[in-house]
Amino acid sequence: MTATNRNSRETVIQAAGKLFALRGYHGTSMKDLGDELGLLKSSIYSHVSSKEDLLLEVVRRAERLFNESARNALDTTSGEAARLQALIKGHLEVILDHRDEASTFLNEARALDNRYREAVIAARDGYERIFRRVIRAGVRSGEFHNRVDPVMASIFILSILNAVGRWYRPDGELGLEDLVKETWDFINSGLADSQLQGRAERTSQA
Repeated sequence: MTATNRNSRETVIQAAGKLFALRGYHGTSMKDLGDELGLLKSSIYSHVSSKEDLLLEVVRRAERLFNESARNALDTTSGEAARLQALIKGHLEVILDHRDEASTFLNEARALDNRYREAVIAARDGYERIFRRVIRAGVRSGEFHNRVDPVMASIFILSILNAVGRWYRPDGELGLEDLVKETWDFINSGLADSQLQGRAERTSQA
């Protein structure tokens, strides 16, 4: 790593995200970060005001990534089942393509002080409401079973998706597209009205 790269605020933030995801926020010291970057601790403070400043930046980046994926899913698909599938794919892509930021957002945001933590919780709730609205619209349209509770369904779905980063291995047998398909098939089987699906299948075969 060159001196220029070591002295980049961006590089400091990326290194912080890596260590927060690996060791946790409280398990990472500014000295650890300096060792990771090959910098004196005092040099890091020329880029950021505190360790919490770094945590907040990493968390906000993940927040933006999740929201951008949701906007893209809603803007590029029609039909509530297709939108939910796109939301699931986008969420998984963030989890797997931005592991450090996503892991820090999901597991370490609670370490922020109250004013920041409340804002992060509000943003997380807003993101969950996107899933909830799509599921509720799918119930109204008949794409999902009328007994589905949109609130509980969104909680269950996001719990499943957020756990993927803990067990998925990119070098394993399951590629991203396969992962998305397997995840969607499992979730959709719990949401869809099997009678409606059966009628649709019989219609398509006629």
